[in-house]
Amino acid sequence: MSSQVRGGTRWKRFALVMVPSMAATAAVGVGLAQGALAASFSVSGQSFKVSADKLVGENLIQYGSVAEGAILGEKDPDKKQKHPVTVSGFSKATITNMCQSLVTPVPGLGAITLQLRTGNKGTPAVAENIYLDVAELDADAHFEQLDIGVAVGDPNHVTKPAPHTVADNGLFSQRAKKATLTKVRQKAWATTAGTFTLPDLKLRLLSGDKPCYEDEN
Repeated sequence: MSSQVRGGTRWKRFALVMVPSMAATAAVGVGLAQGALAASFSVSGQSFKVSADKLVGENLIQYGSVAEGAILGEKDPDKKQKHPVTVSGFSKATITNMCQSLVTPVPGLGAITLQLRTGNKGTPAVAENIYLDVAELDADAHFEQLDIGVAVGDPNHVTKPAPHTVADNGLFSQRAKKATLTKVRQKAWATTAGTFTLPDLKLRLLSGDKPCYEDEN
């Protein structure tokens, strides 16, 4: 496959990173070993799940980084854990029927699920300058004007690297004019956005383990 693909490209499953996923994952590993990747954005000790019927993003940039954060249950705040992530950034994203869930064990009560739903009554959620620190992602995907293997520091990236990450400018990245993801299932450590409009927002605390979706066996 050429490192540049023009026009529309469709993949049935969109994994942790776009093809070639092995090369991108290796780049993250090398960066960790060499100390080339770092993050100034401290995350909590819990990941969360996000599902959506459809996400349409403009000016995708995607690259490997490391999220550093607290350890759940650890009392020493100086002890940190590093999480290799794929950062996916969009200048604008519209998200239809979005669900976000976080399951937390509460002593004496069992599991409590914080669940947020939005964009499911005909008006999608809209985010500007959004960045997703992703650990796992499954979806059906279609890309337009796709470039694979572009340096993170390439000045032609329309969407710049996330402000909370620091990365070697020569590391592997990918970009696309437009990305359309359907049947999205994602685990993430953080989401940041310049603005995020959430129509018909519903926030609920639910008793028990009730994530937005169940993991596949």
